[in-house]
Amino acid sequence: MASPSATTVPSAASAAASLSATEANATTTPQAPKKTKLHGRAFYESIGSPKYIVAPMVDQSEFAWRMLTRSFLPAEEQHKLLCYTPMFHARLFTEAPKYRDSHYQPIRGPLTENSPRPGSPDYVPFLDGNPSIDRSLFVQFCANDPSYLLSAAKLVAPYCDAVDLNLGCPQGIAKRGQYGSFLQENQELIFELINTLHNELDIPVTAKIRILETKEATLKYAQNVLRAGASILTVHGRRREQKGHQTGLADWEYIRYLRENLPKETVIFANGNILQYSDLEKCLETTGADGVMSAEGNLSDPGLFARPPPVGEEGREYWRSKDGSRGGWRVDAVLRRYMDILYKYVLEQEPPVRRTLFMPGDDVTWLEKPTITSTETTTTQCQNNSDEPPRKKHKSANGIASTPSTSSPTDTTKPYLHPKTLQTSPNLVSMQPHCFHLLRHFVTTHTDVRDMLARARNGADILKYEAILSQVERKVAQGLLEYERTGGASFDVEELEKLMKETEESQNDPESSAKARRENKRPWWVVQPIIRPLPKEALAKGALQLSKKELKAQAATAEKIKNGAGVAAAGAAVAAVASVFGGGKMKKEEETKEEVNKDKAAEEAAPVPVAGENGAETAVESLEATTSYPKSELVSG
Repeated sequence: MASPSATTVPSAASAAASLSATEANATTTPQAPKKTKLHGRAFYESIGSPKYIVAPMVDQSEFAWRMLTRSFLPAEEQHKLLCYTPMFHARLFTEAPKYRDSHYQPIRGPLTENSPRPGSPDYVPFLDGNPSIDRSLFVQFCANDPSYLLSAAKLVAPYCDAVDLNLGCPQGIAKRGQYGSFLQENQELIFELINTLHNELDIPVTAKIRILETKEATLKYAQNVLRAGASILTVHGRRREQKGHQTGLADWEYIRYLRENLPKETVIFANGNILQYSDLEKCLETTGADGVMSAEGNLSDPGLFARPPPVGEEGREYWRSKDGSRGGWRVDAVLRRYMDILYKYVLEQEPPVRRTLFMPGDDVTWLEKPTITSTETTTTQCQNNSDEPPRKKHKSANGIASTPSTSSPTDTTKPYLHPKTLQTSPNLVSMQPHCFHLLRHFVTTHTDVRDMLARARNGADILKYEAILSQVERKVAQGLLEYERTGGASFDVEELEKLMKETEESQNDPESSAKARRENKRPWWVVQPIIRPLPKEALAKGALQLSKKELKAQAATAEKIKNGAGVAAAGAAVAAVASVFGGGKMKKEEETKEEVNKDKAAEEAAPVPVAGENGAETAVESLEATTSYPKSELVSG
């Protein structure tokens, strides 16, 4: 063995090679020691056995919304809420850095395979998957190619607890791209996708499915997913055809059937029919699931998972009716929380100093002051109580005076706060659709706020949302004062009793939403679920129409009945329209040529969920270009 003194002096070339290797190692950074990979129930217990889960929602379950949802829980329970990211497209996430960085931000700066990871000295957590504030977190992908799915999963694996495969998206865009629920006919590919992650990732893989036509078929589907290596199975109790006005009710009995026929150690999450807090325990009891997931209910009320405060301990944020039978979080309080989270974590600045949330009995002189519109804001809001003179107003394109935006000035030391970067922040891009969900009932009464919100668009222009908040606070105060002045009659009689009379005859009809509307009705100043009409109601209102094929069959059957063909023909009439009501049967494969062409035209018109100009356009925006309200069926598979 050569002595130290005899060691050969390295050449310039070898020294350069050594330096390059050192730099490469510094770039990749040392990795933290690998933890033992847990599976199934052992993994579930390691993250606290969460009972409540925020669903993966297209462009809607981003960091700020997850933080808002957690904020309603006691501090010691916040880590027990499991959250999913929005659904990401695996191929785009792998190939398009712009797409990736505008959707998932675990660190400041680009996310690559060489990015600093937890355990390395240069790792500084940012938003998504931040170990101290955003866990437990599952990242969901849609995919139909195992290699792309694995590549995308490896990028996020250091910054989350598990990777989930979306097998539930029912939209036309998923049909065209062959992912989500449109993979359920290809069980071999589903197995390969899940099994690839199970074998290659250092963290567990999970999956979210929809039920099939029969319980037995659904059980085989679930067994295939679990056999492939999924640690947790989430079951949405609706079929692929149940979407939009045909959504109908989720079938909890299917989930109970899986619970009773799968191994006891299987971890199951139930999804569907969650409108209010009391539904959570009902679902767990009925299905036997380990946890319950909410999508639309959470969007309408981010405080859904929090136990309502006891009577007499409501504080200023929670409203309760005079008879104590109805309550909920005030829209002005929820909107304040949401915006303050955006200020603190996304814009990285202190929120504006705000007046104490109003309650009847407080001073009302502020209500007599001029209101703030969507195109102007007070000096205090613009400059956050600074001593600088008011900024000069300029005429905008529509001729209305506007104040230049003061949101996050350019800071060369913080490129992630550059205005152009903020325009693509997933937390700011999602702000408008979130506000439409929160204020859906509010803006039905106050259309001026609806118009302000329609003009607000991207949350990077935070001052427009401050103006909206100002109007919401003012109108809520006026609503509360009117409620007190009338002894509660402004809601308890004028709205509630009117609804009760309108729904008296149909409240026990299983094909009517009357019962849900009666149970969930709240004043417009309280966040509350959006009750979608059931298929029978949608058909009666003209929101849902029978196809030409179904109309023809219905007319033919009516003619037979008229001619005395009898009960058999009547049964055929029911079968002809059964699919309209989401009655549990999948559509027949034999569609007419006209229907096929119609489907193809709709798919071709549907844009793919990629970033638009400047990376700011989202899937929700591109799919909902024709309406002021984001359709709720888009939010989750």
